[in-house]
Amino acid sequence: MFGKKKQVSTIDKDQLELIENAQKRIRQKKRLYIHFVVFLIGAVFLILANTVIGIGENFTIAGINWFVYAILIWLFLFVYHFINVFITNKFMGKDWEKQQLDKLVNQQQKRIEKLKEGFLKEEKKIAQSQAYNEAKTDTSDEKKNSNELTIIVAAGEDNAIGKDNDLIWHLSNDLKRFKKLTSGHHIIMGRKTFESFPKPLPNRTHIVITRQSNYKVPEGVIVVNNLEDALDAARKDKQPFIIGGGEIYKQSINLADKLELTRVHASFDGADTFFPNVDTNIWKEVSRTTHEADEDHNYAFSFITYKRR
Repeated sequence: MFGKKKQVSTIDKDQLELIENAQKRIRQKKRLYIHFVVFLIGAVFLILANTVIGIGENFTIAGINWFVYAILIWLFLFVYHFINVFITNKFMGKDWEKQQLDKLVNQQQKRIEKLKEGFLKEEKKIAQSQAYNEAKTDTSDEKKNSNELTIIVAAGEDNAIGKDNDLIWHLSNDLKRFKKLTSGHHIIMGRKTFESFPKPLPNRTHIVITRQSNYKVPEGVIVVNNLEDALDAARKDKQPFIIGGGEIYKQSINLADKLELTRVHASFDGADTFFPNVDTNIWKEVSRTTHEADEDHNYAFSFITYKRR
């Protein structure tokens, strides 16, 4: 704060010096102009006084009339005044004024750049303190309970969830349930899971985690480099969902508040992606709905909801 005041006062001092010097030059030139006018009028008056009226016509010095000496003395004073204004003060002419102005502009530009740097740093600090840090470090109960991180997944009895970046089964009721639960929310996923979609799912905000730099996604899709940033991006959602794949599930299962599990009652050979074991010492089952296999579903399955104990 004191540094800023010092900079402002220095700029004012430079401006004041330039203004005062300009005013001084104006006064000098005005006095010279007045001197010249008075000299002309006085010279004419002396000539007329001597030649027409005859004042001092018999007064001579070395054979020269006195008014000639008077005019010469006055001319000398005028020449001295002229030299004083336009020669001895030449360093305060247009070139000097231009140099002073350039100097002042350069000083101001440097200070403006410093102020901009300071403002940018201050804005960054404010943004972090008001948004990012506030969301992460606030320990109030209201903040802790502001959202419910939910994992949603379909897994076989052996915890298989996929093969070759695709589902092993097709259960229409499971897809309907997924749509119903996640609609209107942020869905967090890995890059491969996102690429398994033909296009972004409607009415959901997609957050894609990838280590790739400059990863190209459609407009509206958020790209982050880690799970922490993904959760930060979804902090305003009351119930963001983790939707896969296997590595993202492993990273998030210890952070989640809720599990929406579709347990497919079958085991699948050849699966290459698995969901972590659900530890019932940590997770409490709060609801279960079972569906038998039918003409639309090749496998029996159960919708199970768990909450962290």
